[in-house]
Amino acid sequence: MRAIIYCRVSTDKDTQETSLTRQREELHAAAEKWGFDVDSIICDQSSGYDLDRPGVLDMLEKIKAKEIDAILIQDETRLGRGNARIALLHCLMKEGIKLYCYSQNGELQLSETDSMVLSIVSMVEEHQRRLHNLKIKRGMKRAVERGYRPEKNLKQRGNVDGRERKDVPIEEIVRLRSNGLTFGEIAATMRGFGYDVSKATVHRRYKEYENNIEVIVD
Repeated sequence: MRAIIYCRVSTDKDTQETSLTRQREELHAAAEKWGFDVDSIICDQSSGYDLDRPGVLDMLEKIKAKEIDAILIQDETRLGRGNARIALLHCLMKEGIKLYCYSQNGELQLSETDSMVLSIVSMVEEHQRRLHNLKIKRGMKRAVERGYRPEKNLKQRGNVDGRERKDVPIEEIVRLRSNGLTFGEIAATMRGFGYDVSKATVHRRYKEYENNIEVIVD
């Protein structure tokens, strides 16, 4: 199994270098003991309360790009503290990454409180996903009820989902807007039909259209 060794100290003072060296040495020995192939060693010199750490971002990129099975840390505070630690634990759990802790001589054992908080976070995220999908479904239904016909308006229909299209036709934005849909509903509707567009983009395009109309009228 492949693992990343992650080490952290809170400051960039020279005295902290000794701690980083010790963490690297201890975790490298532990990796051999636990049977891990070390992919890389990542070190941060930042506060554990801060998520914006170069090492953390590198670690998450490597997890996305490679087949990483575990993260090895000296103790759970090295991963982070407070909300930052919970956020990182949640990210790693979603990716199926295991945490091995030197101080626990094996896989990290979460406290009951941490396990409960992570369960709540996962539950909230799942409900947010369902609400987002329901919003898309409602927007699509309203659009169709008000005359939108995707089979007539989506072009490049070689792909039935219309995924080739990245730009939303302004005429569709205008028509859906005139039918009473909000910018958020228009964006959700168009995403459901295969257009990669945000609420902000829809709003900007519509305002550009209004400005052009005003210029023509003047």
